[in-house]
Amino acid sequence: ARNVDIVVGPQAYHRLPDLIGKAGRGEAAVDTDMPLASKFGALPARTKQARPTAFLTIMEGCDKFCTYCVVPYTRGAEISRSWLAIIDEAKALVDGGAREITLLGQNVNAWEGEDDKGRAQGMDGLVRELAKIGGLARIRYTTSHPNDMSDGLIAAHGEVDKLMPFLHLPVQAGNDHILKAMNRSHSAESYLRIIERVRAARPDIAISGDFIVGFPGETEAEFQDTLAIVEQVRYAQCYSFKYSPRPGTPAADMDGQVAADIMEDRLARLQALLNRQQADFNAATVGRTTDILLERKGRHPGQLIGKSPWLQSVVVTAPELSIGDMVDVTIISAGPNSLAGETVRRKAA
Repeated sequence: ARNVDIVVGPQAYHRLPDLIGKAGRGEAAVDTDMPLASKFGALPARTKQARPTAFLTIMEGCDKFCTYCVVPYTRGAEISRSWLAIIDEAKALVDGGAREITLLGQNVNAWEGEDDKGRAQGMDGLVRELAKIGGLARIRYTTSHPNDMSDGLIAAHGEVDKLMPFLHLPVQAGNDHILKAMNRSHSAESYLRIIERVRAARPDIAISGDFIVGFPGETEAEFQDTLAIVEQVRYAQCYSFKYSPRPGTPAADMDGQVAADIMEDRLARLQALLNRQQADFNAATVGRTTDILLERKGRHPGQLIGKSPWLQSVVVTAPELSIGDMVDVTIISAGPNSLAGETVRRKAA
């Protein structure tokens, strides 16, 4: 394509200066290789940031090969960053002003590595170590996979105060036949048992998820199983989509592609249910006093917006406060997408 000067893959963007130089000389500037060697050591150190929240990538890639998903082909195999690199970057982020860190990865809870003493660690050990960092008030992570929801990580939700009571754990469908066709390595029942165990460890946890409707071959009865699992879990928030073929993935060539109008109808019914559940979850927080990390200004003078522990947006009118403050607020009203709160007191840093 004559208008394209550079093609760079996700494991090579640290080479952009070199690629730009090649393109400027009229040379081919293409790097889409996915070497197992991590690119993170080639990237510059993080600098001070204005926001009190930060994202920290701890792993990349995916080994699951769900039949609808292009990620394993575009992001490569799962690669975990080293323990020391993650801890060092987290400390730098906190020194730069971050009070909340969200750990990122295509399958973030598949992270594994060795600690500074050479002991094998899973993500639960990493979370416990990050929680020791002074000045870090909150830890979150996304996106997780049911197969990597270890006993240790489930326990951490009940034992690590800084790990927020919010879990994004996609199930994608509620019917075992469809889950098998998707190459999801869990069943509806095994997923529900994980949710039960997480809630036993942390009873106030909010559950989020992902759903795909209209996967090839999905019948109305199989879609009803998806509605049924939503009713059982009761989500605080969710992402839901119509199936969309991705070139090169097995599902794109499967028989039984579902008609667009049927997918539209199923998505509408699913989203109506999910929206009701989100509204119910938000309404249930009215009257509760909880801590809010103020992240940005609101629309009106004196307004600030922050996140509750359950990842809800909360609006307060408090001109005496600043972005980055952690405050206790009482929730006074709930809308479909946000809450309103009254400040009670500022919390110590």
